[in-house]
Amino acid sequence: LALYFHSGEREEKCIIEDVPTDTLVIGNYKVQRWDIHKQEFLESAPGLGMFVTVTTPSAEVLLSKLYGPQGTFSFTSHLSGEHIICLQSNSTRFVAFAGSKLRIHLDIRVGEHFLDESVVQAKDKVNEVNFRLEHLIEQVHHISKEQNYEREREEKFRKTSEETNSNILWWAIVQTLILISIGIWQIKSLRDFFISKKLV
Repeated sequence: LALYFHSGEREEKCIIEDVPTDTLVIGNYKVQRWDIHKQEFLESAPGLGMFVTVTTPSAEVLLSKLYGPQGTFSFTSHLSGEHIICLQSNSTRFVAFAGSKLRIHLDIRVGEHFLDESVVQAKDKVNEVNFRLEHLIEQVHHISKEQNYEREREEKFRKTSEETNSNILWWAIVQTLILISIGIWQIKSLRDFFISKKLV
């Protein structure tokens, strides 16, 4: 769940989150204050904190803590049901003068798990190994495609060579037959010429 809403200073805003039992909930928030002169929300609201209160379905206060203008809170549900998460700025100004408009960005993740640094580093290493493994697999696929392409080219070249050799052989046979035929024809012509001239 990611959202943002507008709130006045000292004004409490609540959302209801339906959470299963024994579930870790992590919330990230950031507060921006409206600037009258610039007519826009400033990127941060220094000096302004937020009270975060979480109430269970049985009206038990599970979390009540003061955080800064940007922070992370977490809690684990003991009961399943609708948990009420409330945020209120800790403005020290009187209600009559606390008229600044606030924008609160809130991101709530249900079912998250805390990871210590060693686990995070191990996860990063596993991700890096996975990335390298995927890269190697892609390279293997690429090499395999290249080999298949080279194999196809070699097969095509071999067929062309065999056809060329076969054509050369047949052309040599045809040339030999033509030469033999011409030789026989020349001998027969000469013989007929000599017979007609009565030289033989």
